[in-house]
Amino acid sequence: MNLHLTTPGRAALGPRVLRSLVAAGAVAAVAVLAGCSPSSDGNAANATAEPAGAATIGLTYTPNIQFVPFYVAEAKGFFEDEGVDVELRHHGEGEDLFGALANGTEDFVYAGGDEITQARAADIPVTSVATLYNTYPATLIVPEDSDIKTAADARGKTIGTPGPYGQTYFALLSLLQSNGLTADDVKIEHIGYTQQAALTTGAVDGVMGYVNNDAVQFEKAGFPVRTIEIAPADAPTLVGPSLGVADSIIEGDDATITPVLEALALATQYVIDNPDESIDIAAEYIPTLYTDEAKSDALATLEATIPFLSAQDGQPLFTNDAEVWATMATFMSEQDLLEKPLEGDAFTNAYVPQG
Repeated sequence: MNLHLTTPGRAALGPRVLRSLVAAGAVAAVAVLAGCSPSSDGNAANATAEPAGAATIGLTYTPNIQFVPFYVAEAKGFFEDEGVDVELRHHGEGEDLFGALANGTEDFVYAGGDEITQARAADIPVTSVATLYNTYPATLIVPEDSDIKTAADARGKTIGTPGPYGQTYFALLSLLQSNGLTADDVKIEHIGYTQQAALTTGAVDGVMGYVNNDAVQFEKAGFPVRTIEIAPADAPTLVGPSLGVADSIIEGDDATITPVLEALALATQYVIDNPDESIDIAAEYIPTLYTDEAKSDALATLEATIPFLSAQDGQPLFTNDAEVWATMATFMSEQDLLEKPLEGDAFTNAYVPQG
């Protein structure tokens, strides 16, 4: 999954870089991490942690604030405390989302639950071991004074979406189906990633974007907007950002999976409790996050993201909701988004931390 956040870019590397910031065809950059990192209680890293092994986690495209729990887990030494040696690897722009996982270069990959479902239906051996967001973040965004008050009001309107692919498009299809509409009931414009220009100039009546990114950017630009959910809150159709694992890891040496999730759980709570400090940590990973304005924009995005990071309904953090995953598989099959019907589940809760 890639939220196409506006903060990061392809500028020169900052003072701390990811161990393997990889662009397609580029030479990997190696991070220098010195000293002993503090643990979650402020003590030195636990030198007696049972070694769990090494793991490479694929983070899609350029560094940005959506990956802050991973940056915090590395910078604060949470991975090390759990006994796992983690390499964070960003993909190149033209790199296939699951290519490195399929060829064994990566063990984990950050991807939407819907993307993982598509991959499994295409015989790519990947399974979600954690749902990272409790709610799907894509939404319909309209001007505050728009006469589109509910999703049903979109009938006859022009809706902009980057293209007939990805999570904003899946969200549009969900919005239509959940409200008894079809693609013939609206005019769909493929606008690329120009949501802000398209909506502010009136080229479209609404755009598909992200609650924790595009909607934030509109407000920061002084253009008030409203967001309209793509499905009833009690009947979600899609699963958002998740952490996929190569099936070969699950079927073989799976000792790194729970330690990675334990570290990410600590990091996620740290982000929730310490958003300002998390921005400072992220600035060591995101090359463009060095001005006060950039940090302010990133903090606004992070604050809009934090509600998505908490556990829901008394379940442990990262739990994959079996009912929603099943609903999504059916929905995606009905919308011809899968190469073939999904066989078996695209997720497992076997490794979700219980503490």
